[in-house]
Amino acid sequence: MHSRSTVAAFVAVVMFSLPRLVAADGQSEDLLQKLRLAESAEAAQRLENQLMTHWSKSGSPAMDLLYQRGHDALAAGRQREAAEHFQALTDHAPDFAEGWHGLALTYFKQERLGPAALALEQVLRLNPDHFAALRGVGALHEQLGNPALAYKAYEQVLEARPFDSDVTEALERLKPEVQGQAL
Repeated sequence: MHSRSTVAAFVAVVMFSLPRLVAADGQSEDLLQKLRLAESAEAAQRLENQLMTHWSKSGSPAMDLLYQRGHDALAAGRQREAAEHFQALTDHAPDFAEGWHGLALTYFKQERLGPAALALEQVLRLNPDHFAALRGVGALHEQLGNPALAYKAYEQVLEARPFDSDVTEALERLKPEVQGQAL
């Protein structure tokens, strides 16, 4: 139980005190702005897909191959293999946020919450607008029993992705616990 408290405290301090260290490139900023203002779920999904495609390009064919192999292994449920690919990717391209995000997803699926939190910290350091990483922060806090911090992370996700039904459901689920019951 003590390690869960330590991980929770670490995540709380780090995740919500991260400065904007890296400015997003022009294409990312444009897509993010359009996503925030999307008028339909379909338009939002299209913009999100474009943004994720843009973010998943490392600029190196070799690193892109490691990313794809890690992503494919994770999708196939081969978590150990995915972790190996993403770890190699983050070793060779430590400034590529998507490598860290893949590693965070893998660790979360392996229920290695401390390493998942560290990987999410790297994602958000490199790309503070990474709504999927913020969503991961919310899920991590839910797993650790910190509903207020999970709620805060999910609110930030919804600011960037107004049509995320899973996050909307999470906010509704956590709302009574965080804001209390109306009498």
